Amino acid sequence: MLRTIFAVGLMAILGLIALKFIFGIFGFLFAILLMLFLLAIKIALIGFVVYLAIRILSPDTARRIRQKWSGA
Repeated sequence: MLRTIFAVGLMAILGLIALKFIFGIFGFLFAILLMLFLLAIKIALIGFVVYLAIRILSPDTARRIRQKWSGA
Protein backbone atom coordinates (compact mmCIF):
# COMPACT_ATOMS: atom_id res chain seq x y z
CA MET A 1 0.00 0.00 0.00
CA LEU A 2 2.81 2.38 0.83
CA ARG A 3 4.45 1.51 -2.49
CA THR A 4 1.25 2.43 -4.36
CA ILE A 5 1.00 5.77 -2.58
CA PHE A 6 4.61 6.59 -3.48
CA ALA A 7 4.05 5.51 -7.10
CA VAL A 8 1.00 7.76 -7.44
CA GLY A 9 2.88 10.66 -5.87
CA LEU A 10 5.85 10.10 -8.16
CA MET A 11 3.60 10.04 -11.23
CA ALA A 12 1.91 13.26 -10.10
CA ILE A 13 5.25 15.00 -9.63
CA LEU A 14 6.54 13.76 -13.01
CA GLY A 15 3.32 14.99 -14.63
CA LEU A 16 3.73 18.44 -13.10
CA ILE A 17 7.35 18.60 -14.24
CA ALA A 18 6.32 17.54 -17.76
CA LEU A 19 3.57 20.20 -17.88
CA LYS A 20 5.97 22.88 -16.69
CA PHE A 21 8.49 21.79 -19.32
CA ILE A 22 5.93 21.71 -22.15
CA PHE A 23 4.36 25.07 -21.30
CA GLY A 24 7.78 26.57 -20.66
CA ILE A 25 9.08 25.65 -24.08
CA PHE A 26 5.87 25.95 -26.07
CA GLY A 27 4.30 28.78 -24.09
CA PHE A 28 5.20 31.31 -26.78
CA LEU A 29 3.58 29.08 -29.43
CA PHE A 30 0.40 28.75 -27.36
CA ALA A 31 0.28 32.53 -26.92
CA ILE A 32 0.59 33.09 -30.67
CA LEU A 33 -2.12 30.51 -31.42
CA LEU A 34 -4.44 32.09 -28.85
CA MET A 35 -3.82 35.54 -30.33
CA LEU A 36 -4.58 34.26 -33.86
CA PHE A 37 -7.73 32.54 -32.62
CA LEU A 38 -9.00 35.74 -31.01
CA LEU A 39 -8.16 37.69 -34.17
CA ALA A 40 -10.14 35.17 -36.26
CA ILE A 41 -13.15 35.56 -33.94
CA LYS A 42 -13.00 39.35 -34.28
CA ILE A 43 -12.81 39.13 -38.08
CA ALA A 44 -15.73 36.68 -38.16
CA LEU A 45 -17.85 38.98 -36.00
CA ILE A 46 -17.07 41.99 -38.22
CA GLY A 47 -17.93 39.94 -41.31
CA PHE A 48 -21.21 38.85 -39.73
CA VAL A 49 -22.15 42.45 -38.91
CA VAL A 50 -21.31 43.57 -42.46
CA TYR A 51 -23.31 40.69 -43.95
CA LEU A 52 -26.26 41.46 -41.65
CA ALA A 53 -26.19 45.11 -42.74
CA ILE A 54 -26.09 44.09 -46.41
CA ARG A 55 -28.94 41.66 -45.82
CA ILE A 56 -31.09 44.39 -44.26
CA LEU A 57 -30.20 47.13 -46.76
CA SER A 58 -29.98 45.06 -49.94
CA PRO A 59 -31.50 41.56 -49.76
CA ASP A 60 -30.72 40.85 -53.44
CA THR A 61 -27.01 41.46 -52.92
CA ALA A 62 -27.06 39.26 -49.82
CA ARG A 63 -28.72 36.47 -51.83
CA ARG A 64 -26.03 36.74 -54.53
CA ILE A 65 -23.27 36.61 -51.89
CA ARG A 66 -24.89 33.57 -50.26
CA GLN A 67 -25.22 31.80 -53.64
CA LYS A 68 -21.61 32.58 -54.53
CA TRP A 69 -20.27 31.06 -51.30
CA SER A 70 -22.66 28.12 -51.00
CA GLY A 71 -22.53 27.19 -54.66
CA ALA A 72 -26.28 26.73 -54.89
